[in-house]
Amino acid sequence: MLFSVFILGLLGSFHCIGMCGPIAFMLPVDQTNSVKKVSQIAIYHFGRLLAYSIIGLVFGLLGKSLYIFGIQQQLSIIIGVLMILVVLIPQKTFNKYNLSKPLYKIISKVKSTLGIAMKKKTLDTFITIGFLNGFLPCGLVYMALFAAIASGNAINGSLYMVAFGIGTIPLMTTTIYFSHFLKGTARQKIQKAIPIFIIIIGALFILRGLGLGIPYISPAPVYDLISNSVDCH
Repeated sequence: MLFSVFILGLLGSFHCIGMCGPIAFMLPVDQTNSVKKVSQIAIYHFGRLLAYSIIGLVFGLLGKSLYIFGIQQQLSIIIGVLMILVVLIPQKTFNKYNLSKPLYKIISKVKSTLGIAMKKKTLDTFITIGFLNGFLPCGLVYMALFAAIASGNAINGSLYMVAFGIGTIPLMTTTIYFSHFLKGTARQKIQKAIPIFIIIIGALFILRGLGLGIPYISPAPVYDLISNSVDCH
């Protein structure tokens, strides 16, 4: 599943350019010193990964609490169904209910702090920008969070989000260097592939929750394995 989330980040970074591209374009990197520029970009990405890891940790803990209540498999199925529904339900439906409205004040505060940080050029500025960037709302991040919840523990949840973040690094970095990279039909084709890949990940979560006994894809429930072990004796 880590690889799946990484691919989601890799493909999803084409969506991220639209959301976070303006921040990447305005990064106050040193254009006169290539070594310093690379280090500043690396620190910016580290800040994003740090934010993602913390978010994943929190949502992984949520998944662990649900695991303790013995509903991990059901949770995996529900999350898989939700991922597929998010893709299939028209965007207008989500806009109609305006589900993100309660977050507007927090988002506004994050953007305000980002604006202040953009005016500086110290190393800590780049980690601050990256860290705050990681907390901006994004549909692809929400998909990765579903995976973090279904992971069942804090460490895996954190790793899932970091894997997602690493997947976004190549194109986000390229965007900083080449603002007009991969325009036109190629970009449109990859954009169309993102929903398909999300549906595939959702299906994998459903299969995992069903516990069909398929190695790596749909492993048997732990209690079944224990029961079989007891029967063998």
